[in-house]
Amino acid sequence: MKRVLFSTFEFHHTLFFYICLSIFIRMQIILDHSQIHQKITRLGHQILENCFEEKKLYIGGISGNGILLAKELSEVIKNNGDVEVILFEITVNKEEPWSQEITLSIPQEELKRGYIVLVDDVVNSGKTMQYALMKFLEQATKAIKTVALVDRQHRRFPIKTDYVGLGLSTTLKDRVEVDLSDENSKAYLV
Repeated sequence: MKRVLFSTFEFHHTLFFYICLSIFIRMQIILDHSQIHQKITRLGHQILENCFEEKKLYIGGISGNGILLAKELSEVIKNNGDVEVILFEITVNKEEPWSQEITLSIPQEELKRGYIVLVDDVVNSGKTMQYALMKFLEQATKAIKTVALVDRQHRRFPIKTDYVGLGLSTTLKDRVEVDLSDENSKAYLV
């Protein structure tokens, strides 16, 4: 009996390995853990400088990495300023934000006439940020500011980022992936 060069299992295993390898090779680190920490610290100080008269800040993180970034940003602001920080999560469907109701982890009435800081890890077309922002325009607010760790500047929606950790010019085919899940956080260009 002749031996088959590759079994089906070996073929699929080898194919999977090469696909993973090609993705890994294409991933370029644009921010390492210490750079992300520096950017978050700087963003926190910029926010404090621009709203020094405020007694209370509402920091809303978009679900996923946005809320993780908002938590770290809140800590910087609490530790360096004399302002009460209320952290909340904004749940939005990032692929089709119009398809589901956008929800907040705190009552929306609490935000009335508040100073709101809207946070996400990456802003690309502006779609997610725009739809999240629309939720706050349903009532009077004092101010709404936007924060992104990485701003790719490929806008299709009329949104601007007030506080940016890293502005990055990329091709439309490129993606930015941010991993804030542990002590080894990184941002990648894929």
